[in-house]
Amino acid sequence: MVSLLGLFLLAFSAATLLPGGSEVAFLAMASQSGHTALVLLITVSLGNILGSVLNYWLGRAALHYQDRPWFPVSKPTLANAQRWFKRWGPWSVLLAWVPVIGDPITVVAGVLRLNFWVFLILVSLSKTLRYMALLGVVRFFAGL
Repeated sequence: MVSLLGLFLLAFSAATLLPGGSEVAFLAMASQSGHTALVLLITVSLGNILGSVLNYWLGRAALHYQDRPWFPVSKPTLANAQRWFKRWGPWSVLLAWVPVIGDPITVVAGVLRLNFWVFLILVSLSKTLRYMALLGVVRFFAGL
């Protein structure tokens, strides 16, 4: 069984650009551990939110290095991401929970220097509501 620290670290890494997920561990712990759903929700949400915060700060620092040959994103790709984010604005951060696109959105929010507190509120809502919904859906179907 994964510990609370393990769940936190899984959620943290899942929110970064590293591959991984925390949903299975979260749901397994919710059904089998002695921890309350609230403790698990806080743990997994906090880890995931802080992983997104890391992405945000990496994005803020990234533009300083964009002209270096080793920079991992091409200029056209970066320009496309910036156009997309400018079109949808801060509200796009609410999609931070979506697999594949969510993590890059948090990086682009940093690149475009979205106000940190706006970012933190939106990403916190996004991540926490996702885990709440996931837990609710599983509990609903388990109760049928």
